[in-house]
Amino acid sequence: MAEVDDAVIDVVASEVINGCTITGDSDYSDKAVDPTSVEMRVKRKAKRLAKSLSRDSGIVNGHGGTATVVQLKRRWKNNRKSRNGFTKRGEIKKGGAGGKGVWGKLGEESDMDAAIDMKDPNYDSDLLDDDNIVLREITPESSDEELKNSITFNILEYYEHGDTDEAAMTLSELNIVSKWHLITQVAVEVALEHKPSQREMTSVLLSDLYGRLIKQKEIAQGFDVILANLPDLILDTPDAPIVVGCFLARTIADDCLPPKIIDFFKEKNYSDLANQALIKAHNLLNIKHGLTRLDNVWGVGGSLRPVQYLVRQMNMLLDEYLCSGDLQEAIRCILELEVPHFHHELVYEAVVDVIEAMNTHTEISMCKLLKALYDAIIITPEMMNKGFDRVFDVLDDISIDVPLASAVLERFLDKCINAGFLERDVLLKIPTRASRKRYVSEGDGGRLKEA
Repeated sequence: MAEVDDAVIDVVASEVINGCTITGDSDYSDKAVDPTSVEMRVKRKAKRLAKSLSRDSGIVNGHGGTATVVQLKRRWKNNRKSRNGFTKRGEIKKGGAGGKGVWGKLGEESDMDAAIDMKDPNYDSDLLDDDNIVLREITPESSDEELKNSITFNILEYYEHGDTDEAAMTLSELNIVSKWHLITQVAVEVALEHKPSQREMTSVLLSDLYGRLIKQKEIAQGFDVILANLPDLILDTPDAPIVVGCFLARTIADDCLPPKIIDFFKEKNYSDLANQALIKAHNLLNIKHGLTRLDNVWGVGGSLRPVQYLVRQMNMLLDEYLCSGDLQEAIRCILELEVPHFHHELVYEAVVDVIEAMNTHTEISMCKLLKALYDAIIITPEMMNKGFDRVFDVLDDISIDVPLASAVLERFLDKCINAGFLERDVLLKIPTRASRKRYVSEGDGGRLKEA
C-alpha cells in the first residue's frame, strides 16, 4: 500500500488538535504531559488513522501537493442535505427508484428484457425479435345474414353487367373464410325469382367460379341446403322444385358435380319437393343427348330467337288473353319473351286482331291490355306509336280483306285516346281513302259515271 503523504497527516492532526476527535480520544488538557510528546503521539495516531481512511477510500492521496479529505462525522450533522426523500425543488429523489423497500421507478418493469425461455412465466413470443414472425390483421368472418346480403347484392350487380370475371373479383373480396357454399346457395335462390335469362347467367357464373372460388364439395353443400329449404322456397316460387332440378342437372352437365351426386342426395330422405327436383334432374340427364341439350335448358335468349318464333308467341298470348281475360298472365308472358325492342310487333298484332274481329268485346279487351302495358312502362310511347304507324302503312292491304277496316280502326283509336295512352294527333296519320271509281255499266264503253 502506498505511503500516506505528510500533508495528509498534518491535516488530520490539525483536526484532532482543534477538537474534532475522530476516534473519541481522551482530553489531554487536564494531564501534566509534555506538549511535544502529545503532539508526536497525535501525529502517530493521525498517521494510523490516515492509513485506515486511505484503505477505505475515505482519504485519497493528493497529486500535485493537494490532499483531499472527506467530511468527518461531526461535519455531517451540520450538512444541509435533504433526508426526507425529496429534493429542494420538492421532486422525488431518483424518480422514486431509490430508497429501501421501494419497487423501483414507475414503468421500469416494461424495460425488462423479454424472457426467452418458454418455461419462464414471463415468456412472450410477441416480444422476441424474430424475422420469421409475420404480423397481419385478421378480421373475424361475418355472420351468415351479412354474407347473404353481400352475395345477393353482387349477384344482382352481375345481372346488370354480365361479366363473370368482375363478379368473381367482387365475391373474392368478401370476408368469407369457411362458408363458401353460401355463394352457390344464394345464387340459385336469387335466380329462382328471376327470368330464364338470369338463370342462364347464374349457371354460367357457377361454372366459371368452379375451381376459382368454390370447389366441388362446396357446390354440393350449397345444393344440399337448397333441397332442404325447398318447402320455404316454394312459397315465393311455385315451380321451385323444377327450377332447382334444372340447376342441378346443368351443374352436372358443366362438370361441376359428378352424376352420382343425385343418388347421394336421394339417400338423405328430403321432403317430397326435393324428390321432385331430384327426379327432374335425373330425367334431364338420362334423355337422349341430355348433356348436350342441357346447354339450352333455360331456352334461347330473347334477342337470339327467330322473328317468326316471336311473332307466333305474341299471337298465341293475345289469343289466350282474349279467351281467358287474365290480364296479369298476359303481362307475365310478355315479360318472359324479353324482347322490349320488339314490342311494336305486339301493338301491331293487337290492332290487326281488333280490325279482323270487328266486335266491341275485342276492342275493349285490347284497349285494356295496351293501357296496362303502357302504364307499367312495359311498352314505351315510342313502341306504341311505331306499332300504330305500321298498321297505318298496311291499312289499304287490310281493307281488301276487311272493307270496314278504317271505320273499325277509327273507333278503336277513339277508345285508346279516351284511355289516355294515345294522343289525338294520331288520327291525322290515318290515310285518307281515294274516291272509289264507279263505272256506269259494262256496256258503257268504260265511261265513268259522273258524280
